[in-house]
Amino acid sequence: MTLLRSRLSALGLALAVAVAGQAGRVWAQTDPAQTVTADAMTRIQRLSDTMMMGAIMDVMRDEGLDYGRTLEDEMFAGRGGDRWEAIVGLIYDPQTMRARFDAALAKELADAGEDLAAIETFFASPQGQMALKLEVEARRSMLDKTVEEAAKVAWEDMRAKDDPRVASLTRFAAANDLIESNVMGALNSNLAFYRGMADSGAFPEEMTEEQMLQDVWGQEPEIRRETEDWLYPFLALAYQPLPEADLEAYIAFSETPAGKRMNAALFAAFDVVFSQISFDLGRAAARQMQGEDI
Repeated sequence: MTLLRSRLSALGLALAVAVAGQAGRVWAQTDPAQTVTADAMTRIQRLSDTMMMGAIMDVMRDEGLDYGRTLEDEMFAGRGGDRWEAIVGLIYDPQTMRARFDAALAKELADAGEDLAAIETFFASPQGQMALKLEVEARRSMLDKTVEEAAKVAWEDMRAKDDPRVASLTRFAAANDLIESNVMGALNSNLAFYRGMADSGAFPEEMTEEQMLQDVWGQEPEIRRETEDWLYPFLALAYQPLPEADLEAYIAFSETPAGKRMNAALFAAFDVVFSQISFDLGRAAARQMQGEDI
């Protein structure tokens, strides 16, 4: 259940408007009129704590600040400075991200019933807690480019030696639909970024929704390649200390109805978070390019 880093779409635990329907899937949309009771919200917040979302949001903030510097270099080099970094920091505010995530997850799991109990049981177990802890630690470690490159080398070495763990991690990725879900999340985030830029009049001529969709969908092959290049080294690094029996238990849970329900809910909730972040970044970047107050 692993989401990709901010520059692609999102984070390190399991990750919509689909691109013009061409991508072949759309996240199930929660009824906007659906309400979540206070008791249900409290339960989801406890689950969110169990899933170590506080630590995850902190890592996402660090990733976001790094991504903000990349945007500055690519779009308005040398013209952002401390003010731009402060704006990016506000956009990636951990408390705001956490509140949006919890609210979206509560709606996604509002009618989860017995599945929710199974989700709570697995992730609160020693096996679940160890896996989550390793994911967060690896995600934080891979903020260091040296660690990221070393993880990629290690993964290629595992493949060359036909290490049995390669098959296990491949099964884990398939059970959680990590490639397709992360690619879709990245495309949706990029579309939201364009929408934010368009909202602030960044384009010399009006850019239609269809043009934005076409441009974003054209990025799909590169995003898919980046997803695969990052995901497997991350999984190998994260779960290296995890006993094979525990990894198998994680895969088995992921293949249950409860595991699939949680995986879909996580990706949908993170999509809410990252779509808003990307829209806000696009709008802020456009105003920075235009020399306006952000």
